[in-house]
Amino acid sequence: MIKIKLIAVLIVLSTVIFAQNIESVIYVKSAGNLAESYDLKWESIGDNQWTLTSDNLKDVVINASKKGNYYKFDIKSDKDVNINLQNRYITELSYDKTNFLLPGFWYRKNLRSSKGAPSVKESNNWTVREDRLSSPLSGGVDESSGKYVTVLRKDKLEKDAIGVPVYGQVILNGKTDLGSVGFGEKNNKVYLQFGYPYQEAPNTYVRKLILSPSTLAFTKLKKGESIELNYEIRTGNTKNFESFVKETWLYTYDVLEPKKIEDALSTAESKELLTKFYKQSFIDESDLHGFSGAHIRTAVCEKRQIVEVGFIGRVLLNAFNALEYGESKNDEELVKMGNSIFDSYLKHGFKPSGFFREYVDFDAPYEDDIISIRRQSEGVYAVLLYLDYEKKQGREHKEWEVKMKSILANMLKLQHYDGSFPRKFDSYYIESDPSGGSSPSAVLPLTMAYKYFGDKKYLTSARKTAKYLEENIVDKSDYFSSTLDADCEDKEASFYTATAFYYMSFVTKGKERKQYIQLAGRANYFVLSWYYNWDVPFAEGQMLGDVGFKTRGWGNVSVENNHVDVFIFGYLEVLRWLAEEQKEPRFSEFADVIESSMKSQLLPRKGHMFDIAKEGYYPEVVQHTNWDYGHFGKGFYNDIFAPGWTVASLWEMMSTERTEKFFE
Repeated sequence: MIKIKLIAVLIVLSTVIFAQNIESVIYVKSAGNLAESYDLKWESIGDNQWTLTSDNLKDVVINASKKGNYYKFDIKSDKDVNINLQNRYITELSYDKTNFLLPGFWYRKNLRSSKGAPSVKESNNWTVREDRLSSPLSGGVDESSGKYVTVLRKDKLEKDAIGVPVYGQVILNGKTDLGSVGFGEKNNKVYLQFGYPYQEAPNTYVRKLILSPSTLAFTKLKKGESIELNYEIRTGNTKNFESFVKETWLYTYDVLEPKKIEDALSTAESKELLTKFYKQSFIDESDLHGFSGAHIRTAVCEKRQIVEVGFIGRVLLNAFNALEYGESKNDEELVKMGNSIFDSYLKHGFKPSGFFREYVDFDAPYEDDIISIRRQSEGVYAVLLYLDYEKKQGREHKEWEVKMKSILANMLKLQHYDGSFPRKFDSYYIESDPSGGSSPSAVLPLTMAYKYFGDKKYLTSARKTAKYLEENIVDKSDYFSSTLDADCEDKEASFYTATAFYYMSFVTKGKERKQYIQLAGRANYFVLSWYYNWDVPFAEGQMLGDVGFKTRGWGNVSVENNHVDVFIFGYLEVLRWLAEEQKEPRFSEFADVIESSMKSQLLPRKGHMFDIAKEGYYPEVVQHTNWDYGHFGKGFYNDIFAPGWTVASLWEMMSTERTEKFFE
């Protein structure tokens, strides 16, 4: 926590004099007036010591000193003042040839992002508050030379303050630890920006695809007080953007050292609580039965006549979880629900074309004929888990097998020559979104179908997709548009890509299998870069902070949707598998962090409801930064959520070795 003393610790791996590399400006604001800005001059006052001065600012004194590779900045004031200090570290990197990383928010130049989301299409210069990022770091790598530079905040960030309004020039209502980091271009050279408190420029991104005016926050520095900040600046050489992401994740993980949540509930306790979602949300009034888990209100958790096969509803995966768990616990209610859902989908869950009716709102006037490779794949995945489980119990379902062969045949017809699958299409195979961003999701059911049915055509198709993923996703470090509610760089693209190679490893041998292990490892660093290595601070009165929520182990969603969630499903299996295959203990350590952090922190239960109306309804849109997905902002949830997928994700996370058991 900043106790109001400013120390910036900078490890600079070069022989250039520190002061020549830094441009600094301090802003001073009085209430009701626009801030005044003062460019600061660096003057040597001794061996490895400087003072930052301005001819027009006499009351604020900034001193800097060097000890080894560390630099210390002290700011003091002779009167009460509201200040913001921003710095630019000037590099020799070519802006045109440099790709940037702000983990969990910015990848390369965010060129996949839609208009209205942060990208270099909007501006060359960006700085954002640190709590938007999975690590409070900004960096860039010039891929022509391999040279890179990163700036990492090194203070303990434990306290935040509320700023009103949410953008513009804001005097904070208390003490905050949050600063900002960013990057920009000056004379075609890259600079990395860092400062305290936070600045967001040229825009503040607080609502999806809406760029609001910039923000400059001010902290109150009283007479006689001082402020400390700490940063670390690293320079080095690497091969490309992929290796830069890898090295940066390893570095930040080792510096930030995320630890498990020690008071997490047990798996048995967590699952028993999650069954309350199943028992309170079950719907059977229409021809398709399921769990009401999409587009409901946090304050009510009402039942809506909406069922969705994959994506945010995950009705078939939830049905399998309820059935499997119900039988293990002799809970006939859950067993009946699970069987009822599968029976209803067998009779009424398919279009005449053979595809799943993947999203049905029985209160809507008509049913759209929009089909996605992701939802179809997630539906087949869930059914194959169900069929494999049933067969092992001595129960076979020939009609379901026929249905799965039919839908798999449809998928094979859709596969492009390069191995990719269209993202969205209709019953007549007309593609409305031919991009291959969702292609990795198809590998899971294809490999499972090969194992279950023993038909090599499914493996042949999966291999083609794996080749596409290698050449177009992994080799290009271009993980995009796997989620269905955004068109941008996103976590789920890297997540599904690494998982696809994990599944390929179960159906291949020798050199080919080793190649898939390597590819999974390469994609994995992009996956990990979305997950928080630290705990963002909250202000008093922000519910998430008041209940002690820790962000470590939670993942940002995408460039377009800047909130955290519990999207993990079976990925801890992948992490622990890679930890063993690649002899990297950090992976299994971080898997433990993720599991402990997600398992029960916000699981609604008696006396711990976390502003959710019913027990077992795990929240979805967790707003951990200055972000308003629709309502309430930082420290709260959006008022509409989809516990169907959050419950399915956590349940699968806690169903260890599910994939390995399927492929036995």
